[in-house]
Amino acid sequence: MSRSRRGDGVRRIGILAVAAAALVLAATAAARTHAGTPIVIGWAHDSTGPMAPFDGPALAAAQIRVAQINAKGGVDGHPLVIKTCDTQGDNPAVSKTCADKLIAEGSNVIFTTCDVDLAAPAVQESINKGLLTIAPCIGTDQMGPSRFGAKGNLAFSFGNVAQDEGSAMAQFAWAKGWRTADLATDTVIVYFKNVVQAFAARWKQLGGKVVDQESYQDPAFHGNNVQNAVSRINSHKADVIVTATAGAYGALAPLITGLRTLGNNTPVLNSWAGDGVYWLPKSPKVTNYYFVTYADAFGGDPNKAINALAKKIHAATGGFVTGPAAIDGLATAIREAGGSTNGALLASKMVKFHNVPTLSGLVSFSAKLHSVFHRQYRVIEINNNVPRLVAEVVAKVVPKI
Repeated sequence: MSRSRRGDGVRRIGILAVAAAALVLAATAAARTHAGTPIVIGWAHDSTGPMAPFDGPALAAAQIRVAQINAKGGVDGHPLVIKTCDTQGDNPAVSKTCADKLIAEGSNVIFTTCDVDLAAPAVQESINKGLLTIAPCIGTDQMGPSRFGAKGNLAFSFGNVAQDEGSAMAQFAWAKGWRTADLATDTVIVYFKNVVQAFAARWKQLGGKVVDQESYQDPAFHGNNVQNAVSRINSHKADVIVTATAGAYGALAPLITGLRTLGNNTPVLNSWAGDGVYWLPKSPKVTNYYFVTYADAFGGDPNKAINALAKKIHAATGGFVTGPAAIDGLATAIREAGGSTNGALLASKMVKFHNVPTLSGLVSFSAKLHSVFHRQYRVIEINNNVPRLVAEVVAKVVPKI
């Protein structure tokens, strides 16, 4: 990413950030009431830029999870404390400075923003110091050794890896009886591209046919080719149109509106990036649109604890559960490490996670994949701008891309 995008969704995130700040004070106060040295989580987050709709809810929900854990005595007697630093959008220098500030303030673990390119400066600073480094929702296999080399063994994400997510999307599409697909790839970030690549790989394994492949780039990143892609897609009829893009970046609404204006009512299937209702145009209303996500943020999740938390923080997307999930996973690793915060030791525990329970469901990692795979997804359908949970799916295969 290279440009910030502000809007109504981002302004709502500002409200969440204020709430999160209040929860920081509550968590800190709770920490003083427990015996044992506090475990400090330094969290470098974006409150105003393109990752704000994802970082903000994850942080707010994580603050609540920390307060719940501390109320029960902390982790092995150690209270958790979250200290934050705002990366202010997509400025690499600020990301690095944030990490340095948090490390200087005594952070034992560093949490980063949810895009690997934006997070990279902070990740590099943290792993260079030997600290366990966690992203709540980075969705690529690059949050680990594949990008950061040997030191990347310290880096993990509690987001779903794109290969798994795209595979789950293909599985859902096949179950719906769709057999042909048009692919529309947003080229802005690796995650978007990898999801569509993974869908295609799994789709072909299942026996599906790819009718057309188009690409576009978000207007927020100087892209001006969304309508061109819409026109080309419209000329290639298929059972489903598949993409991976976020409403906060500016291409999703024009993509959907452009298709519907042309009279193309083909179902559109998106990744978790397309979660939320904050981006929906008032006219024409969005219909026959699907996305996979971590949780139903709109009150219909089968997990009552998720519904209660979503209501409490006014969650904009189901990705908010990645904050508590990351806290749950960190707590598990610390307990398994006997209360230690040594980065290498914690990483050695986390890389062996297999179906570890978190608020977001069961979490698994491997030596190759430091982002989550085989987690259960929710599938949300939006009709007339109203979201509704319609299915749950677990990817059976993590395809190579």
